[in-house]
Amino acid sequence: MKKVLIALDYNSTAQKVAEQGYALAKSMNAQITLLHVISDAAYYSSDIYSPLMGYDSFTDIKFIETASVEELREAALDYLDKSQQHLNDTTIQTAVKEGDFGEQILETATEINADIIVMGTHSRRGLEKILVGSVAEKVLRHSTIPLFIIPTKNI
Repeated sequence: MKKVLIALDYNSTAQKVAEQGYALAKSMNAQITLLHVISDAAYYSSDIYSPLMGYDSFTDIKFIETASVEELREAALDYLDKSQQHLNDTTIQTAVKEGDFGEQILETATEINADIIVMGTHSRRGLEKILVGSVAEKVLRHSTIPLFIIPTKNI
């Protein structure tokens, strides 16, 4: 395996996903791409954001409520840069995509010719799963490459 795609959201569990994905990639001497997908600004709320990997720029909810797509993209790039610094590896590539989370993860994996996708799952159930859906489940259903899914519910 030569290329690993690590999909990160702003959940406080992203640090675990990044660190475990990084360890997996390094054990295979693989190239790493960190991905964050931005979606409708309505998705962003203050309870998903918490300081992680040295990044705490989303503590001001007013920014999130009034942010344009371009501002969200810039913030996501900054977040991925901080994640790269946390992992202490300047060879890590970063990508920010816009749209449906699962579709963009799969598309990016194809674009970079990834050999494996690393992502976390929040183990949503019931009504929350129906309303929000499961990104990990969608990626698993449609992926043609292996997935390394990290359960993050109890972190």
